[in-house]
Amino acid sequence: MSNSRWVFGLTTALLPLLIVGASVLENQYVGMRMVDGVLVPSPPPLDERNPATGLQKAFPAVVQPEDNPTTPEKVELGRLLFFDPILSDDNTMSCAHCHHPHLGFSDGLPRSLGRGATGAGRERKGGIELTRGAPTLWNAVYNHRQFWDGRAANLEEQARMVITTPEEVNADPEELVRELKAIPEYRELFDKAFGGKNGEAITFKNITYALAAFERTLVSFNSRFDRYAAGDGSALTPQEKRGLKLFLSPKTRCNECHGLPTFANRDFKVIGVPDPPDGPRDMPKEGAEKGRGGGPQGAFKIPTLRNIALTAPYMHNGVFATLEEVLDFYSGGGGRGLGLDVPLQDDKIRKFQLTPQEKADIIAFLLALTDESALPKIPERVPSGLPVVKPQIPHLPTKLDIDSPELRRLKQVHRRASGLNSPVPAQPRRLGMHIQAPMRGNRPERTDKAVQAKGRVVEVRPGESIQEAVDRAGRNGVVRVYPGTYHENVLVIHHGVTIEGVIQNGKRPVLDGRNFLPDAISGLGNDFTVMNLEIRNYQGNGVVVHKARNVVYRNLILHNTGLYGVYPIECDGVLVEDCKVSGTKDAGIYVGQSRNIVVRRNEAFQNVTGIEIENCVNAIVEENYVHNNTGGILVFLLPFNPSKVQDGCIVRRNRVINNNTPNFAAPEAIVSNVLKGTGIMILAADNTEVYENEIVGNGSFGVMVISLRQLFPEPTPLDVDPHPDGNRIYNNTLRDNAKDPDERLKRFGVPPVDLLWDMTGKNNQWRQPEGSRFPPNLPMIP
Repeated sequence: MSNSRWVFGLTTALLPLLIVGASVLENQYVGMRMVDGVLVPSPPPLDERNPATGLQKAFPAVVQPEDNPTTPEKVELGRLLFFDPILSDDNTMSCAHCHHPHLGFSDGLPRSLGRGATGAGRERKGGIELTRGAPTLWNAVYNHRQFWDGRAANLEEQARMVITTPEEVNADPEELVRELKAIPEYRELFDKAFGGKNGEAITFKNITYALAAFERTLVSFNSRFDRYAAGDGSALTPQEKRGLKLFLSPKTRCNECHGLPTFANRDFKVIGVPDPPDGPRDMPKEGAEKGRGGGPQGAFKIPTLRNIALTAPYMHNGVFATLEEVLDFYSGGGGRGLGLDVPLQDDKIRKFQLTPQEKADIIAFLLALTDESALPKIPERVPSGLPVVKPQIPHLPTKLDIDSPELRRLKQVHRRASGLNSPVPAQPRRLGMHIQAPMRGNRPERTDKAVQAKGRVVEVRPGESIQEAVDRAGRNGVVRVYPGTYHENVLVIHHGVTIEGVIQNGKRPVLDGRNFLPDAISGLGNDFTVMNLEIRNYQGNGVVVHKARNVVYRNLILHNTGLYGVYPIECDGVLVEDCKVSGTKDAGIYVGQSRNIVVRRNEAFQNVTGIEIENCVNAIVEENYVHNNTGGILVFLLPFNPSKVQDGCIVRRNRVINNNTPNFAAPEAIVSNVLKGTGIMILAADNTEVYENEIVGNGSFGVMVISLRQLFPEPTPLDVDPHPDGNRIYNNTLRDNAKDPDERLKRFGVPPVDLLWDMTGKNNQWRQPEGSRFPPNLPMIP
């Protein structure tokens, strides 16, 4: 057998089994279920009121056009069309040539090659080089919009655009319909899928509808991570668990854009990806909304990280060959870190440090997101009789030596394809990138249900591990930590967990990150309480909680914990009380994208900002002592976040005193714009009530109400209402403010005053007889 024939035989026989897993052979529509005759994605079972762990989140609802329900007949027709080169003007190019199923439904090229190119996937050569790579189609059904710049509203529109674009498939719709009608098998398939007789159902619209129906079945949600999220603690290795902690950390902020469970986001972000040194420069596409796409200044979609092991090279233009290059880009501060002028770079893209071990840990975790159990078979033939794409092998996603089952299997295929291993046996072993068949039915059985219902009480003393105690305590568990110093980064994925420091003779347990570890505690479970701890010297955050219900921070002392002290984000039901926070580089107490919040009786000092409520609904901030920060209390609405509103915050009976510390935030952070001497700042927020506060000695102003346009001038595109509406400021004590203003206040063209308004927004009102003000005549509360 010749070497080329041997490689072809190997990849034909081994790769689909290696990547797909045995379950594909047993179920034509893995990951889908039939509801009223329509196929819909079917993620692993999830009881939203009682999920297995805090990592288990509900997938978004799938929205598809009412006139194109996904039926098995359409899916099978779409599968054949997807692999059939008849779609192109010269009958040489199918969808699979650039969205190859073995390459993560991408093409393995930095930038795709369009009309005139030959070959498929990584082997494609010549023709028109496009400015962007083919995005993965895995879980495209969950995309808010399609293409890198979101210019297509849905998969049907995306198919139409690709087929008719001259640089790509370049088909003439009428000619394509004529070609398909000339093939008896297609006439029968279209009539079966859409109704009709003798091929009358063959229309260009139905071509795009069938392709979209097929693409909606390309779902991935049964990776080893998903098994871990469903309660199988052995599904991830220790290294992958470390990587998960870093992924969730405010140090890296990966999860804030690539959120669970899709590991994607409906937003579009500017991160400053550089133009490729050896390819065409990216330009905005016709039909993309203003500000979307187009080089380092353009906003691109946040793609899914599921199956990222298979889709190298990375970014919209393939400028990074490996995952470690991607991490270097982010940790270096994005485009700005490369010296590019990116004025609208997203606030979350800031410099941070990763050790070689941390980098390997994150990559190991990302590889554990691999699942191709729903990978469709490449048809042996298509009705046109034209040749279909052949099996291919993905690039290796990393050059690092990582102990990952997925990476081992990819390397094995590469070695065998290179002739470095023994020939493939006649009956190849079913290895599988999908290590275990998808979970169906109920979640894995747990033991000791009586203990689980009540929860275990586990005590931790110096020299023992808080993380091990949290894992042992499990659901509804109580972990009691005795005085001593612990150097840990703790991940809490179970619901109902309480971590309680035991105070003895005035001493409490200390978590010390030694200025190296990312976070003290990361929580994802509902009904989570952390109390009576001292936390210090972390790089990312003190205690962060993601997407949980009923979260309590109580009686914590936090100092020098990185960006934030306490950091609940996308939570419902947050209580922060009796905490003392100092020395953070952003906000001592930050609550973001959350609702139903109480922040009371805390002390925040020597932070950039003391307390920040951002993009939240229904918050009470009361009886706090906020002093000697750059800014005291901030109520913000910022753009390009999951929540698009900041509404209904009450700020009352707080002491906001002498917040005159020079701003020491990272220059690229939005919080770096907070003026030294800020008392209370309302930025684009709606319906904020500010009353009965003592606001004294803040050098620039007492209370300021301004528009986002002060930070993002026209014509900067925003996805939120930039103006503050319906805010009321009354019955506050104002004294000795505006006596030592920040020099930057001059850019507003206003004097330092107790009460400042930029005259934007509607129904903002004041009742403050005393105090200086600008403008002199503020709208009064009746």
